[in-house]
Amino acid sequence: MNGTSEGPAPAADLDRSAVTDSDTDLAAGAGPVAGIDSAADTVPIASTEPIAGAGPIAGAGPAADTAQAARTGPPPYRSVFTAAPLAMAVVDPEGLVVSANDTLGTLLGTDPASLTGRAAADLVDLASDADTWHAYREVLCGRQPRLRCTRRLKRADGHSLWVQVTVTRLAGDTPGLLLSVSDISARRELQARLRHLQMHDPVTRLPNRSLFFERLTAALEAEAYEHGGTGRVGLCYLDLDGFKAVNDTLGHRVGDRLLASVAERLTRCAEEAAGTRAGVPLVARLGGDEFALLVEDSTGTDQLADLAESVLAALQEPFELSGRRLSVTASVGVVERHAAGTTPTALMQAADTTLYWAKADGRARWTLFDPERNASRMTRQALAATLRPAIDRGEFALEYQPLVGMDDGRVRGVEALVRWNHPQFGVLAPNRFIALAEEDGSIVPLGRWILRTACGQARRWQLDHPDGPPLFVSVNVAVRQVWDSDLVADVAATLEETGLAPHLLQLELTESAVMGSAGRPLQVLKALSDMGVRIAIDDFGTGYSNLAYLSRLPVSVLKLDGAFVRGFQYDGVAGAAEASDDAASPADEVIVEAMVQLAHRLGLTVTAECVETSDQASRLRRIGCDTGQGWLYSRPVAPDRISALLGASGTPGVQAGAGRP
Repeated sequence: MNGTSEGPAPAADLDRSAVTDSDTDLAAGAGPVAGIDSAADTVPIASTEPIAGAGPIAGAGPAADTAQAARTGPPPYRSVFTAAPLAMAVVDPEGLVVSANDTLGTLLGTDPASLTGRAAADLVDLASDADTWHAYREVLCGRQPRLRCTRRLKRADGHSLWVQVTVTRLAGDTPGLLLSVSDISARRELQARLRHLQMHDPVTRLPNRSLFFERLTAALEAEAYEHGGTGRVGLCYLDLDGFKAVNDTLGHRVGDRLLASVAERLTRCAEEAAGTRAGVPLVARLGGDEFALLVEDSTGTDQLADLAESVLAALQEPFELSGRRLSVTASVGVVERHAAGTTPTALMQAADTTLYWAKADGRARWTLFDPERNASRMTRQALAATLRPAIDRGEFALEYQPLVGMDDGRVRGVEALVRWNHPQFGVLAPNRFIALAEEDGSIVPLGRWILRTACGQARRWQLDHPDGPPLFVSVNVAVRQVWDSDLVADVAATLEETGLAPHLLQLELTESAVMGSAGRPLQVLKALSDMGVRIAIDDFGTGYSNLAYLSRLPVSVLKLDGAFVRGFQYDGVAGAAEASDDAASPADEVIVEAMVQLAHRLGLTVTAECVETSDQASRLRRIGCDTGQGWLYSRPVAPDRISALLGASGTPGVQAGAGRP
């Protein structure tokens, strides 16, 4: 009977069992050996008492042995040792078996007498690893009292078994060791079965989240790639599109059968993807309808892309379940990177983000992780998290862009544009955070601040320049402000607080928000109009463009979207070449002219946005636009620049082209 250093016997469907083939315990103090019969624990083995069939123990002479035997007969402990249910052997200081009981012979499948003189370390495989061998030598030399370890042995008949080996010094000053061996195969098998149940999903029989993260953590440890392999790891993270509807309409039993069928197809994809490679991707169910395919030692993004494509193709085939034919799709997030410097948390966050992108991009597809896109997402999250506190900290400021009369170039009003002076990202334009503010509702307090600040500034300009016509101020209003706050009350309170006349306030709403308005939005617009506030439709021409509906709305101004203005021709010869590149279309001019004429017939004024050249301004003037706004006149500027503009030469005019970059 020889020991073997082979690893633990794998349980069915058990990947990378946590059971080790050596579990060594070097005790600090001697005590009873676990599993030994109490009688065997307490039997003293004196150096002067012989053991039948055993060679002489060091320190005991033949004469003493004979005399002792003649006086007392066989030692009383001998029968206990022989008949003990625990397999035991006495080992001399040289590590050789002096005597073995019948139980040990039965356990090892051999005659106990044949074990005498054999090296104990060979019998129970104590020399197969350095740590266990060193611990055994420490006990053998008397420097440690006891060793306990777990070994896997192979009998002469080929049968393997797990045993717990305990080696302890003999009682008193007697040299030598007592070796005891306990069969723990049944316990190990039970542990393996329990671990399999603990680490596998009962519905799909796939590894569950716990086993998946165990394997992922092991794959990212330095030992896994420093001495071989590609040093890379890949992950396909997927969930089924619309699986909840299956559970809700057909029941959880059908849903579970669908999950089991999906698991079978994913497993087949993993096996086919492995091909001639050494390892098959690990397929796991992480919960619900979420699955993961882990590729250790991946060769690059192409390998992961091919795996994702095969998964989508496999799941596109209909499923036959309980007489029903079901079709499902999946969205897959794909991540592939160097294992070094990657953590399980970071990898899963990237996979989760990429899966979200696949869903957002239309589902039934796979998407590869993009660091730049992720950086933008992280920035967006950082902005969203600090937006509300930023309002309280006063990190926002307003700039104002002139609205200029097309006929005389005089400044008629200004549009208030909010800026965020972010301590980390610098000055941010509205398109970086307004959508976030609408999502989390912070647009309501931010909108109140903008309204109050803009109206207060317009009133100060009026007081500082009493000789000229007062400027109106135009403020953008989000739809959520109409629904989530009492906008009419907010406007009334602001006008009363600042002293600004209602006709000097213009509120801008997008076309998509105004067109088709009914109920509360329409009531709000009418109440504001009755108050004397002007209502403008921003970015007109890009939404519903239901011009007939305008007659039923309390709207006084249309602001043409800049896309129409950019289609006009440019200045001069150089501008002609530039216009050819931008595909200037004469149809835009025809459309704008028609919209301006119709708006005027409805009693509305028209403002053209994004006016950048004098040629555009000339054509817009000829068409009949009332006011223009754009870099031809001025960029958005601080309030003091508007004050300087109003005070220049006593005339509030803007020189065309002065504000271009």
